[in-house]
This record gives sequence, C-alpha cells and structure tokens, in this order.
Amino acid sequence: MATSRRRPESEAATHEGAAERQELFNRIAPVYDKLNDVFSLGMHRLWKRWSISWSGAKEGDKVLDVCCGSGDLSFLLSQKVGVNGKVIALDFSKEQLQVAASRQRERSKSNPCYKNIEWFQGDAVDLPFPDSTFDAATIGYGLRNVIDRKKALVQMHRVLKPGAKLSVLDFNKSTSQLISTIQDWALDHIVVPVASWYGLTSEYRYLKSSIKGYLTGAELEKLALEVGFSEAKHYEIAGGLMGNFVAKR
Repeated sequence: MATSRRRPESEAATHEGAAERQELFNRIAPVYDKLNDVFSLGMHRLWKRWSISWSGAKEGDKVLDVCCGSGDLSFLLSQKVGVNGKVIALDFSKEQLQVAASRQRERSKSNPCYKNIEWFQGDAVDLPFPDSTFDAATIGYGLRNVIDRKKALVQMHRVLKPGAKLSVLDFNKSTSQLISTIQDWALDHIVVPVASWYGLTSEYRYLKSSIKGYLTGAELEKLALEVGFSEAKHYEIAGGLMGNFVAKR
C-alpha cells in the first residue's frame, strides 16, 4: 500500500509563508505602481535606472528579471537590450503579471522593443531555466520577500553566464540607528496611513517587519560569496534608505 510522505514542519512553514506573500502581492497589484510613485515622490524610477546600469545589460543580451512585479525593471531592460535582445520576466503573482502584460501591450504600440519581453509565473527559488543562460539579471524589491534567500541566490548564480552580473534593488536594512529611525517613521506615519486609504493597511504594514527581517549590505555580500559569486558589493542610495546590491558570477 502506498504511503504519503509527511512534509517536514520547516518545509511546511516555508511553503505557507511563501503562499501568504504571494497572496499579498496579488492583492496590491491594482494600485502597486500608483503607490510606488506616491511613496517615493517618483524617485523609484531613477533608482531603477541605476539598478539596470549596475546589471551591465547591453544591446542584444538575453536577460532575466526575477520578482518582476508589474514590470518596471523589465521594461527598462527591454530598452537596454533592444529588439535583438530578450527579456525573461518572472514573478509568483499572477495578478502582477497580468498588470505587466497589459502595460506591455499598450507600450508596444509606440515602441517595438517592448515586444521582446516574455512573462513567466514561477518561483525565485526554483528557476525553470538552464544553467548559464543569461547575460545579466535583476531583482527589484523582491529578494527581501523571498523566504529562502540563499536558495534564490544559488538559483541566480546557476542561470547566469560566467562573468554576468546580478543587480538587486531594495530597501536598505541600515546599520545606522538614525537611518533606521527615519525609515520607521516614514513607514508608520506616511506609507501605512496612505495605504489605508486604499484598504491596504495590513499589506503595507508588513513592509516594516520585512525590512527588519532582511539582510544588511554586508550580510548580502557575504551570502553571495558563499554561494559562489566571485564579487559582491552593496551600495547605499537615497540617503541610506534604499540599497542596490551587485554580484558578479
């Protein structure tokens, strides 16, 4: 008689945590882009351009955008690699991907380069791509939300070509008490109250705990080297409120 294997408690907890975060991003998908503009006063667009530059993506490259959300980094990558390049964009949120695909259809009417993006629903810790596939990769505000960050970095290392770079943009978990205090104040008194107007109080209150549970720049550098990247460097931007981490395969 066949027997079923009981999932270990740690594995079950990881699965449940990932499912909760997937549902969270499904819920915020309709207003995600609007709130990004409001909270950053539009500055997130500049930070994302910097992140793309750090990735080293160039004309004709095949590149990967993990945790692509509604596609901001994917569209910027598309411009970089041009009509002869290819952008593979992956996210675990079906609703975010639907928003991204809708934006692509509209933007492609005026710029054919955007047709080079292909959307995948998938998991950052189990990338469905062969080894040494991509010339560059990005993750925007996503690695912080991955339960097993080490496994995600192992996967990124695997699918990148030797010498290729990974560029990760996210909130900075600062070691400065002043920066942390400013960050906490902004989340408590600006981000969450504004999000509450859209009925998303709990969804954006989660930001504070997710930053507390994230890795510092030094910890990210150490982890990347541990999984096999040859170089790793974390840059603080936006006065230390944000950070961009770059790792070379």
